[in-house]
Formats: sequence, structure tokens, C-alpha cells
Amino acid sequence: MAHGADSLKSILYALAANFAIFLAKLAAALFTGSGAMLAEAIHSLADTGNQGLLLLGIRGAKRPSSPDYPLGHGKEIYFWSFIVALILFSMGGLFSIYEGYHKLHDPEPLKSPFIALLVLLFSLGAESMSLWGCVREVNKERGGRSFVRWFRETRNSALLVVFGEDLAALLGLTFATAAIILTILTGNPLFDALGSIVIGLLLVVVAFFIGLETKALLVGQGVDPRIRQEMITLLGERPEVETVLNFLTLQLGDDVMVAVKVRMHPAGSEQQLIAHINTCEQALKAAFPQVQFLFFEPDLFD
Repeated sequence: MAHGADSLKSILYALAANFAIFLAKLAAALFTGSGAMLAEAIHSLADTGNQGLLLLGIRGAKRPSSPDYPLGHGKEIYFWSFIVALILFSMGGLFSIYEGYHKLHDPEPLKSPFIALLVLLFSLGAESMSLWGCVREVNKERGGRSFVRWFRETRNSALLVVFGEDLAALLGLTFATAAIILTILTGNPLFDALGSIVIGLLLVVVAFFIGLETKALLVGQGVDPRIRQEMITLLGERPEVETVLNFLTLQLGDDVMVAVKVRMHPAGSEQQLIAHINTCEQALKAAFPQVQFLFFEPDLFD
């Protein structure tokens, strides 16, 4: 991806954090009987599996092009990112809502709630470190944009998914902590059940927006608008180019396809025109190494 963001590093951070958190939460949920804690444990398990799917997607996206897949397999990471969104929606969100609904109709008092609090504090620390590592990578490509705008414009689906998961996890842990504290203070397990439902709704919302963004990439988005403008500016400033008539891009995972139509300055011969075209292609690929497929057409009109 552009600007040096390392989505693999973020995935590995999240994988380690989520698996450790899952084990701690599951033990606490079984011991205390907390619905909110069990919802959080399932959420962490889903997140752990999600990181594995993203790693699978990254590996598959690196397969070379072939006659059947002339533009490579780069978009495979988008497929697995979309699957992750579905898992987050179902295993994370819907299960948490169901668990909260069940606890509302069949409330159970918490056992050893302070153990649950200790696990939540541990989880908050681990998840904060994971989110911190992810934000470091996001900042490498965010370029001063707000996080919301970056989320809408990024073409790095793996980093987008990890960021969304980590943020949802941190907010979910906060809600779970509040639910446990209120249950301890009031002795009413209603708050524990409501905590589980709120966590589920949060996961459903996050999964929905992750799904929207990855669906757009699956359908066929171009490159980040800022990167596209930088490419057009570079070509437009080349001495060989008079005007950029049309400029199309397609994001293919880490790789990019570019199709460009330009009006060239007059050349002395066909050989000279071909040399000018090759020079422009080399300049574009040197400035944007992610451009793996480039189709360059000289013309007089669009």
C-alpha cells in the first residue's frame, strides 16, 4: 500500500493481543457467569480468527498473474476483508445481542465480579497497545486527514479492518467495564445484560461500515483520490506531455492498474514518440512503485 503503511505488522499485533484477551475473558466469563464478559470473549475469538483470515488474504494476494488472472490476485484481500466484516457482524454483534437478550429474560447474579474487572483492565491495556500499533501505521498514510475521512478513502482494506476491530474492541471493553461496575454497585444483573446488548449493537454498526468500504473495493475502486491527483500532476508536468486527456485507475490490493490517454507534444518521428511514451511510463512507475499495470495511449482527443 502507499506511503509505507505496514498492514501485516498491525495484523500480527492484533492477533497476539486478541488471542491472549480471549483466553483471559473466557476464563473470567465461565467463572463469573457474566453475559457481557462472555460476549467480549466471543468478540475476541472472532477477532483472532479474523486476523488469520486477513493473513490468508495477504498471502493469496501475492500470487503472480496468469492467463486466467491477467491482473493478478491482489483483490483477494478484499474478499477476505469482506468475510471478516460478516463474521464480526454475526459471531460478534448478533451473538452479543442474543446473549444480552437471554440474560434479560433469565438474569443470573455475577460470581466474583472483581475477577471480571481485573480481566477487563488487562484487556483494555492489551487492546490499547494493539490500537496504538495500528494507529501508527494508519498515520503513515493518513497524511493529515481525519480518521473518518481516511476510513472512507483508504484502499488498504486489511488496515481498515484491523483499525475498525481494534476501535470496536476498545469501546466494547469500556462498555463491559461500565456494565460490571454498575452491576456491582447496584446488585442488579440488568446492567450486565444491557452491556452485552450495547456491545452487540456497536459491533453490528462497525461491521456494517467495514462491509460498505470493502464492498466498494471488491466492485472496483480506483486509487486514493490524493494519489490519483498526484499521478495526474506528475504526467501533466512532463515535458513530453501537452495535456492529460483521461486517467483511469483500479486498485488491486497492493498493486494498481493505470490506463491513461494523453496529447503528446509533437515528436520528430515515431521512434521518438515511442521513446517519449516509455520515458513517461518509467517516470510514473518510479514515483509510484505500486503501479504494476500501465496502459499508455497517445491521442488528440478524449
